[in-house]
Amino acid sequence: MKKEHTVIVVLAVLAAVIAATWLLLVAPALTGNEINMPRGVTSQSASHYDLHMIVLWVTVVIGIGVFTVMFTSIVLHRKSRGHKAAKFSHSTLAEIIWTVIPVLILVAMAVPATTALIKMEDSSGAAMTVKITGFQWRWKYEYLDHGISFISTLDAASNAARQLNSGIDPASVQDYLLNVDHPLVLPVGKKIKFLLTADDVIHSWWVPELGWKRDAIPGFINEAWTNIDKPGTYRGQCAELCGKDHGFMPIVIIALPEEEFEAWAREQLAESRGQQQDVERLWTRQELMQQGESVYASACATCHQPDGQGLTPAFPALAGSKIATGPVGEHIDTVMNGRAGTAMSGWRDKLSETDIAAALTYTRNAFGNDTGDIVQPMTIAAIKRQGSAQGTTP
Repeated sequence: MKKEHTVIVVLAVLAAVIAATWLLLVAPALTGNEINMPRGVTSQSASHYDLHMIVLWVTVVIGIGVFTVMFTSIVLHRKSRGHKAAKFSHSTLAEIIWTVIPVLILVAMAVPATTALIKMEDSSGAAMTVKITGFQWRWKYEYLDHGISFISTLDAASNAARQLNSGIDPASVQDYLLNVDHPLVLPVGKKIKFLLTADDVIHSWWVPELGWKRDAIPGFINEAWTNIDKPGTYRGQCAELCGKDHGFMPIVIIALPEEEFEAWAREQLAESRGQQQDVERLWTRQELMQQGESVYASACATCHQPDGQGLTPAFPALAGSKIATGPVGEHIDTVMNGRAGTAMSGWRDKLSETDIAAALTYTRNAFGNDTGDIVQPMTIAAIKRQGSAQGTTP
């Protein structure tokens, strides 16, 4: 076989390799395969996707050009063909070319990149504002324009399946570790501003279909915005390693048409008024124990374990605990304000008065504690107003 034919074969093989790379990597991305980043459901995510594809095409063209020149040089200018290496120290023209061309490419890519960054930071003209606060390991959402707030945590089915020796097959749980008890509900077609912060450690709020993520940092407020194009359910997770249960801190957004969102908001406000009435009435022991068991499972069992035995030394047992069986005021103060220097954070602003009272009643009468104490929601409300629980007698 002539050497020229060998060159042709080699180049043909190279072209086949490039074509195979295209078919295996780039083409699936263009057809929506998960190899590629998602296009998303917002104007931001669409612009980020378009920018990503522009850069991808540029790198593909550069890669094909570089490898074609490299392999052509290797094949056509090899020693066996009689070629000898040139002897020179440098080439001013070559240095100018390989400096100017990359600079021009970078400048050309910087234009759409800068446009996307500027647009991403512009949260002006928002129709509504939602404050997001990260806790270990849940999210608090506050609709500042509607007077609505709630805590969103891992749903009960996923929480049960993830427990050691639960006997539940995680594969049998729909949306395992990607579902919550209270999703964030947002209207479609409205620009929504987010204020993100954290109460304990750094978290990161991330929903891929929105096209961005933001860190939630204690003592600092980050801004972001979105405008969702179509109704649907969109899921994400905390994208920062925020503690031992980092993997159990999902995010769920339900995007609704504006009319349905407003109806949902009215329902939430009515429910809030009902919760206030619950605070003002006397609860029976049975009611508090039933409510407390549910609150404990979602808010406390992660650390203190479902059976109240804890995970020493970081998370002490509640069964037979001096706190859970001691003075009520000290127990209330610990739950509401936390304990400095420990993993116990305060729940004053994370749970409602009813939920705190129910959890206290449950833990003081479960796991063999049997103190007989009952903590009423109105007691917790009064303590919140006074600022201290020491010496309190429910």
